[in-house]
Amino acid sequence: MNSNESKHGTQKNHTMGTMEHHSMNGHDQMNNMDHSMHMENFKKKFWLSLILALPIIVLSPMMGIDLPFQFTFKGSDWLVLILASVLFFYGGQPFLSGAKMELSQKNPAMMTLIAMGISVSYFYSIYAFIMNKLMPQGHVMDFFWELATLIVIMLLGHWVEMSAISNASDALQKMAELLPDKVIRVNKEGQEEEVPLEQVQENDHLVIRTGDKIPADGIIIKGNTSIDESMVTGESKAVVKREKDTVIGGSVNGSGTIEISVTGIGESGYLSKVMNMVKKAQMEKSKLESLSDRVAKWLFYIALAAGILAFVVWWIVDQDLSLAFERMVTVFVIACPHALGLAIPLVIARSTSIAAKHGLLIKNRNALEQANDIQVIMLDKTGTLTEGKFTVTGLEMFTHEITAKEALKVIGALENNANHPLAIGIMNYLKEEKISPYKVENLHTISGIGLNGNVNGQSVKIVNEKEVERLNISFDHALKQKYQEQGNTLSYLLINDQIVAMIALGDVVKPEAKQFITDLKKQSIVPVMLTGDNKEAAKSVAQYLGIDAFYGELLPEDKEQIIQTYVKKCQKTMMVGDGINDAPSLVRATIGIAIGAGTDVAIDSADVVLADSNPEDILRFLDLAKQTRLKMIQNLWWGAGYNIIAIPLAAGILAPWGIILSPAVGAILMSMSTVIVAINAMTLRIHE
Repeated sequence: MNSNESKHGTQKNHTMGTMEHHSMNGHDQMNNMDHSMHMENFKKKFWLSLILALPIIVLSPMMGIDLPFQFTFKGSDWLVLILASVLFFYGGQPFLSGAKMELSQKNPAMMTLIAMGISVSYFYSIYAFIMNKLMPQGHVMDFFWELATLIVIMLLGHWVEMSAISNASDALQKMAELLPDKVIRVNKEGQEEEVPLEQVQENDHLVIRTGDKIPADGIIIKGNTSIDESMVTGESKAVVKREKDTVIGGSVNGSGTIEISVTGIGESGYLSKVMNMVKKAQMEKSKLESLSDRVAKWLFYIALAAGILAFVVWWIVDQDLSLAFERMVTVFVIACPHALGLAIPLVIARSTSIAAKHGLLIKNRNALEQANDIQVIMLDKTGTLTEGKFTVTGLEMFTHEITAKEALKVIGALENNANHPLAIGIMNYLKEEKISPYKVENLHTISGIGLNGNVNGQSVKIVNEKEVERLNISFDHALKQKYQEQGNTLSYLLINDQIVAMIALGDVVKPEAKQFITDLKKQSIVPVMLTGDNKEAAKSVAQYLGIDAFYGELLPEDKEQIIQTYVKKCQKTMMVGDGINDAPSLVRATIGIAIGAGTDVAIDSADVVLADSNPEDILRFLDLAKQTRLKMIQNLWWGAGYNIIAIPLAAGILAPWGIILSPAVGAILMSMSTVIVAINAMTLRIHE
C-alpha cells in the first residue's frame, strides 16, 4: 500500500494512507485472527507444525492410551516436551493472537475455544511432565498428543478455508488506480508542464486531452467534450460537457481537449468519497458473525462453566485436588474437538469448488450462510440486466430518396472517427452488416448537438432529438414511440437540413434476464432495479422485465442510501452490480455479487463474482447456498453434538452411577465425529 501511495501522491495518500487493508476475506470471522496471517503464511505454518507434530504423535499416548504404532526410548519424553513447546508457541500463535483479539472485543468465539484447548493441553502437560519426574512411581496423564493433533488440524482447517475464499486484490487500491500518475498543468506563465499528481492543488488549471483520465474533480474553463462517467457514476451514455460544467475525477475524457480548474482533491474529491463509503461499509460488514463462531462462543461458555463446576464438585466430594484438577482439564480438552475445527472449512472448500465449476467465485463464506435469508435483490441495470453496451435496435427512414443502406453509410461517415459509446455502437453494427461508410470532409463537432460534415458533396448532420425540436422539423412521431418506451437513445440524420432517417440505439436487455426475474419472484424474493441511467430508460426496462420497484439517475451514495434504508428495515439484501459506482452498495448489502465482466473495483468489493456474467447464475448461487447451509448445520451438530455428550460425561455427571467417560472412549468419539464431518462435507451437491 505504501508503494502505491508514493506513486500516486496526495490524492491517493489522502484517500488510502489512513486506510487499513481490508481484504474481502475480512468480512468473516477470520478477522479475529492476526491480520498479518494470510494464506501463504498459514500454508507454511501448517507444514512446519506437521513436521513438529509427527514425532509427538508417535512418541506420546493418546489421552493416556498407547496406540499400536507408538514407542518410546530413553529421553523421548524430553524430546516430546521440547517439540510440543515449539509447536505451541509457533503453530498455536494465530489462535492465541485471535483469542486475545476476541476477548478484547468481549466476543469469545472459535479462536478463544481453540486457544483454551491448546493452552490447557500444553500447560497441564507441563505440570504432568514435572509431576512424573518428581514422582516416578505415580503417573499423571499428559495431553501432548491432543495438543499436536489439535494445532495441526486447526491450521489445516483454516488453510483449507482461506484457500477456498482467497482474494488477491483490493477494491480500494483499484479505485486509486483510476487516477493518472502524472497530469498536465498550466503554470503561472501559461505554459503547459507535466507534473506528478501529488503536486496538484485546488484551483490549479489542468489540461485533459481526448482519452485521458480526469485526475481530479473540477470545472471546465475551456473547451467542450463528452465524458465517459460509466466507470464512476454508472451512466451508460457519454455525458456532454461544456464550459462551467463540472467533471468527476476518475472519469474519462471522451472527445475534445479541455482545461479544468481543480475543485476537489484528496478527501474532498468525489472518488475519495466513494472510497470512504466502501471502507466504512467494509468495517461494519466485518462485524458479521458466522454460524460456526456463534456455536463456538456457546461451547466456550459451556465448557468453561462445566470445567469449573466439575473441579468444585470433585474437590468437595473426593477431597482429591489432583483428581478434581484432572477432571477439569479433561473437560477443557474434550470441549475443543477436532471435528468442530473441520466442520465448516471442509464444507466451504467443497462448496467453493462446486461453485467455481458453475462460474461462481465465492470470496466471503458468510455469503453462503446468509443467502438463505435474502428478501430483496437490488439489481444494477447496466451490465447486469442489460448487456452494458449500445447496440443499434432500429433504423426508420423518412424518405425514399435514399435507401437504408445508403443512410447507414452516411451515418457511418460522420461517426467513424468518434469514440463515444453511441458512435462505437453504430460502427460495430456497420461492421457486422459489412457496410463500408462513405468518406467525410470538413467534419465538425456541434457541441451538445451532434456532428456535421460534407458527404458526396452534400451537407450532412447527425443530431439529437432536442436539435430536431429546435429546428421545428416535422416527422411521424409514432415511429419513435416504441423505441422511447424501451429507453432507446435516438439520433437523426439530416441531409441538406432535411430529415432523412432516425437511428435508435439501446442497451439491450440480456435474453435470460426476464426469466430470471420471474424465478426470483417465485422464491418470494423482491427484485429492485437501481441505475445511474435516466428514469425513462429505467422505467422501460423495469416494465419489460416485470420489476415493480426501480430507481433511476442514482449516484453511488444514492444507491448505498437505498440499500441502507432496506437494511434498517431488517430486510436481508443482495446487491448485484458491475461498476465502480456499485462498489459501496456491494459492500453495504448483506451479500454483494459482482458481474465478472464488470470493473475490477466492483469485483473486489463483492462477496461473490459471477464469472459468466449471467444473472441466472444467481439462482444457482441461492441453491448452492441452501445446500451449503444445510451441510454446515449438519456438520456443526456432529461436531458440537459430540460436546453435548462428552462434556457432561467428562465432568462426571454420571459418576454416582459408576459411569465416567474414560480417555479412550473420549478419543474414539473425537475420531468418529471428525470422520463423519469429512464424509458429510464431501456429499454436498448442487441441483443441475
